[in-house]
Order: sequence, then structure tokens, then C-alpha cells
Amino acid sequence: MLYVIELVTRPFQYEFMQHALYAGILAAILSSLVGFFVVIRQLGFAAHALGHVAFAGATGATLLGFSPMAGQLVITLMTGIVMGRLGRRLQEKDTIIGVTLALALGLGVLFLHFYRTYSGQANSILWGDLLGVSSAALNSMVIFTVIGVILLALLARPLWFTSLSPALAEAKHLPVSLISILFFCMMALAITLASQVVGVLLVFTLVIGPPAIALQWTHRFWSGISVSCFLGILIVWMALLFAYYTDWPISFWISAEVFGLYLLGGLKNKVIYIRLTSM
Repeated sequence: MLYVIELVTRPFQYEFMQHALYAGILAAILSSLVGFFVVIRQLGFAAHALGHVAFAGATGATLLGFSPMAGQLVITLMTGIVMGRLGRRLQEKDTIIGVTLALALGLGVLFLHFYRTYSGQANSILWGDLLGVSSAALNSMVIFTVIGVILLALLARPLWFTSLSPALAEAKHLPVSLISILFFCMMALAITLASQVVGVLLVFTLVIGPPAIALQWTHRFWSGISVSCFLGILIVWMALLFAYYTDWPISFWISAEVFGLYLLGGLKNKVIYIRLTSM
């Protein structure tokens, strides 16, 4: 037992691993909470889109001498507001959005071309660099997480209502458009934090993965959002341990864990279905 405890605690005696754990937990909390509503509202494509746009923001900010995180936050907030104003019409404009996202990735490559000095940051932007999180970046992540959680707590009830029945919410004169815009702003915060962990190309795993797995086990609000948050933290923590002992990328381990847990949930549902049909 003591040997197992030592294996679990040994990696976190180093300061950079502690920073990575704290940053990962912060990103996992906000991403899992916001991601729960992303799955309920069927906005997975929008989350993926914001990740692509974040790449252009990060590289553009680097070109101008600012931090990549600041660029990601600004561009994803601006894009999120536009998407929020589109509301349900967003699904009708997926082709236009897809072409725009391709342009965003192209701009990111162009920005890196213009400023080759920082071309080495491309990998960390694309795939994440959790072990390289600085104290300043960690402090910013704390602020972003607190803001996001407070906003989500204030909007949880109307957001849940508009997610399940948008037409009825409009009939009851709820500010559906404003709620949508604020939710996309929270998505921008979550995408910005998640990209620090897994990069802009894999934000889908941390934002969509835990809530999708949670909803395989429960369809209730409080249990679903709690399980989603717990899974997000567990996945990041385990990924750090696996990465420490194998020297494989953290992003890979997060993706592998999400895939494995999702398959496990699907297998469980399949077994239940077979038992019910055989009765």
C-alpha cells in the first residue's frame, strides 16, 4: 500500500509537476462543467470551431509580442459572441463556419511563417504544454476559472431550461439570445484553458469527453454535472502520472483515457440493452 502511495505522490514532489496538476485541475473543472451544457445543447461542432479559431489567436498574439493565452481568449470571446448571436441558426450555417475555420488555421500558419523566431511554439499551441505552465499563466487560469464557474452558477437554471426546451423558454420571454451569448463566452474561457492542457486541436477531448462519458451513466442534472467534473479531474491527474512514468505526451494519455472510458460506458449500455431485450 505504501509503495502505491509513493508511486502516486512521487511525481508531484517537483514544482513543475505541481503547476501542471493545478493547471490541469483548473482546466478540467471549467471544461467539464461547461462541456456538460455543450453536449446537452449539441454544440460539439461549435466547441471544435472555437479550438481552431484559438490557434489563429495564439499565433497572432505571439507575432505581436503578447502571450498566446491572451490571443486565444480575445479571439475566442469575439467568435463566441458572434456564434451566440446566431443561436439556433448556427446549425444552418455549418458550411460557412467550416470554411471560416479553415481560414483561421491558415492564418495561424501564416503568422508562424512571418515570425519564425517563435515557430517552436507551434507544437505547444497545437498539442498543449501542460508541463511548461508558468506561475503567471497559472494565476490567469485561476482567475478565468473563477469567473467561468461564477457565471455558470448564475446561469445554470435558465441555461438548463433553454437547453432542454428553447421554444418554451422563448414563449416564457426568457432572454434566450443573451443566455446564448453568455454561454459562448463561457465556452471561450473553457476552450482557452483546455488548450493549455491538450492544445487547440485536442480541446474536444477535455470539453466533450468527460460530460459525454458522464451522460452514459446518468441523465440527471446534478449527478451528471458532478460526475463530469470528477471525471475531468481524474483524467488529467491520471494522464500526468502516466506521462511521468512512460515519457509519452500528456495529450495522448488524456485522449486515450477519454476513448477508453467512453467505450466502457457504451459497453455497459449495450449489456443493459441485451439483458432487457432478452427478458
